[in-house]
Amino acid sequence: MWVIVGFVIVLYIFYRLYQHFFPTPNINPNGKYVLISGCDSGFGHALAIELDKQGFNVLAGVLVPDNVTSLKEKLSSRATVFCLDITKEEDIDAAFALVNEKTKVLHALVNNAGIGMSGHIDWISMAVMRKVMDVNYFGHVAMTKKFLPLLIAKRDSRVVNICSILGFVALASGSAYCASKYALESFSDCLRREMVPWGLRVSIIEPGFMQTPIIKGSGKSFAEFWSQLSNDVQERWGEDFLKAGFVIIRNNPLLKYAEDPMKVVRALQHAVMNTVPHIRYRPGWQSSLVFFPISRSPAWIADWLLIWLALSAKGFSKPFIGATQGPAATTDVYIHQCLSKLLSFINEHHVHDDYVFWPDFASSHYARETTEWLIQHNIKFISKEVNPQKVPKAQPIEDF
Repeated sequence: MWVIVGFVIVLYIFYRLYQHFFPTPNINPNGKYVLISGCDSGFGHALAIELDKQGFNVLAGVLVPDNVTSLKEKLSSRATVFCLDITKEEDIDAAFALVNEKTKVLHALVNNAGIGMSGHIDWISMAVMRKVMDVNYFGHVAMTKKFLPLLIAKRDSRVVNICSILGFVALASGSAYCASKYALESFSDCLRREMVPWGLRVSIIEPGFMQTPIIKGSGKSFAEFWSQLSNDVQERWGEDFLKAGFVIIRNNPLLKYAEDPMKVVRALQHAVMNTVPHIRYRPGWQSSLVFFPISRSPAWIADWLLIWLALSAKGFSKPFIGATQGPAATTDVYIHQCLSKLLSFINEHHVHDDYVFWPDFASSHYARETTEWLIQHNIKFISKEVNPQKVPKAQPIEDF
């Protein structure tokens, strides 16, 4: 068994070395048209510039009209920049008419446009859920279906879909975004298998967290969704959870050490330019070394690893876990351990007649449950509502 596994590993290493030292050639870009959506910023913007330098006829769609002129100034006269909202059928029809006038054969369609929203399921309205799906999934489906006749007009044309690690690993607070990327992954696999008779190639790009506007705006959407919640939902989650969420966004290593977006652009270039594009690209260490192995792990291991990654943020409060389980402090592992430790100390030192100073009684997210626990175990306590001078004698509880 281990001999076979070792042989497969060695064979794979030799295969990757062969790919590295003897790469497949690139195509001749002369006369070839590439349509890219979402060229306002990020991957699409950089890819349009790079492909234009290589000699392709770039057809760049931008969402904001003001970006048409600014992008044109960075491209050659071969390029065409136009307004394109992939969620609007009339925009897609107009784009098709424009492209169809220039060429009857489209070498590549790069579905790049996308938006990111960070918030928990009961934070996000159905309108936001639909908006994310419209842009990140249905818009790309509509673009692909519309331009399919121009793509299959010649063999070896290709569709390149920018997905994400969140298309095969789902993170908490990413339900809308993850669902849209999972859908695009499935659509891409179906498209690739269905288009085999016409020789259409389909590539999927699965980057990790990159230094793009979507990542930089994640904290903003988190705060916006919170501000729009009803009082009962805010009370259920608690302000401790909100504060901890900002700590994660600010200090989580995956976000803090987001990678160079040019890694994705280089993968996109290969998918567009190479004679044998890969089916999947996982640019960067996060995608290939962290999230892909997690995606192949048993669900319970993946859950544990993803929670650990979230909790690894510096300055993160352990009671955050309890906040995700509602206000019941006794169901929180960390709080329960602390209270058990307190009870052991009291029993061991026979200090049942002393008081426990519970300073956060009035404001703590766990006040009610902790108070009930203290009463249940006949432990006297005071809170900050009571004068600390009334404590008969202070008994320090170390490491508590």
